[in-house]
Amino acid sequence: MNNTSTPNPADNHLASPVGTTLERYIMQKQGEFPFATGELSQLLRDIALAGKIINREVNRAGLAGIAGAYGQQNVQGEEQQKLDVVANIRFIRALRNGGQACAVLSEEEDEIIHTGNDQGKYVVAIDPLDGSSNINVNVSIGTIFSIYRRVTAVGSKATRADFLQGGRQQVAAGYILYGSSTMLVYTTGHGVVGFTYEPSLGEFFLSHPDIRIPEAGKTFSCNEGNWFDYPECVRTYLTGCKQQRFSGRYVGSLVADYHRNLFTGGIYLYPPTKKNPSGKLRLLYESYPLALVIEQAGGKALADGSAVLDIVPIDFHQRSALYIGSKDMVTAYQACAEAEDQHPHPAPAVVA
Repeated sequence: MNNTSTPNPADNHLASPVGTTLERYIMQKQGEFPFATGELSQLLRDIALAGKIINREVNRAGLAGIAGAYGQQNVQGEEQQKLDVVANIRFIRALRNGGQACAVLSEEEDEIIHTGNDQGKYVVAIDPLDGSSNINVNVSIGTIFSIYRRVTAVGSKATRADFLQGGRQQVAAGYILYGSSTMLVYTTGHGVVGFTYEPSLGEFFLSHPDIRIPEAGKTFSCNEGNWFDYPECVRTYLTGCKQQRFSGRYVGSLVADYHRNLFTGGIYLYPPTKKNPSGKLRLLYESYPLALVIEQAGGKALADGSAVLDIVPIDFHQRSALYIGSKDMVTAYQACAEAEDQHPHPAPAVVA
């Protein structure tokens, strides 16, 4: 009889490794985090925990009676879905209970949400559930988040200054995609990593240790229903994409369209329109975090003629245009826009 406790390597095929959990990965990489004292690590865990709960809610929404419209509008003037309200509550609760975030800025709330954790050193800006109207038709939706180290004194109440620092001051940002599988993708300024949720174990496992967007792509993602409202430079660029037989892919869920292009190469465009002359996407909790991820993955993000992360914020719910994705495609769009600025053409007449 063999009394040794040393596992036999020949038996490894009976129980292959399941991978590195998010918890273990964060502990291994904590030294890369700014001011590595554990608070940022805990914040990422709190966001992941809320993501697990939302994954459950999304998967049982129809059975639980939480799909469909809530019957109210949020501060953006958009009709709230029941899951918008649920996700907002879940993330705020997780961040409050985690103790590291002194305040939260949510798409669903008008003003700062103070968590009561005034000793916390971080603030979080979040879109709790992007694309929630798609839940009724089983299309992927997501959560987008951005984390800043506060600039006000620890122990005091967070103020506007803590959230209006600018995109370059983000210490971490990312998103959670609730799709055929649920993924958490984030950056702390040292590249981009992706974790896939394993529901039977209730854990996120490292599945993509170094995400890099292809420099070139052949996919464009935009709402072509707004074609005649788009600036001429956008129509010129998109016409060139079509002449090259690029593929148009758009489901109307920002995280889903962005995620596909991040992995396969492409460009996502949300230009200004007559209805939204400044653009529609929210700068602080949509454009900034996705721009930080894309730059860390080797891509590019533009708005209003400059890098998204260089736009100076002036308002919590400030809107922006967004051109984001593979570096070569975004650069090509930028060239079209600059050429149009130098030699503008009149917009074609719209025939009713």
